[in-house]
Amino acid sequence: MPRLSISFTAERMPADDSLAALTERCAVMCTDMLGAALDNVHIAYLAARQGRGHPASAELAYRLGPERTPELMDEFMRQLDQAIQRHAGLTARIRCFGYANDSLHARN
Repeated sequence: MPRLSISFTAERMPADDSLAALTERCAVMCTDMLGAALDNVHIAYLAARQGRGHPASAELAYRLGPERTPELMDEFMRQLDQAIQRHAGLTARIRCFGYANDSLHARN
């Protein structure tokens, strides 16, 4: 399930090659660290008209599981922070939201 949405202010949106490299790194993190099947990983970049706050933000929605411990999620956020800094040159506000199987309803 992991769905990673990263927003950048429109004027700070990274170039396509930087986004491609960031996508690859994030996909590897989702498969290797979170144990997600690659076909279930969704990564989206959004151009934002920022009113206030960081010029970049990232939100991860994921399915809760015993292997996705607070320590693992902290490490995931640390590596995501590094990846965004490396490929976009920005420090992002990062939030992760875990959903229990019985409260998750999805299609496609």
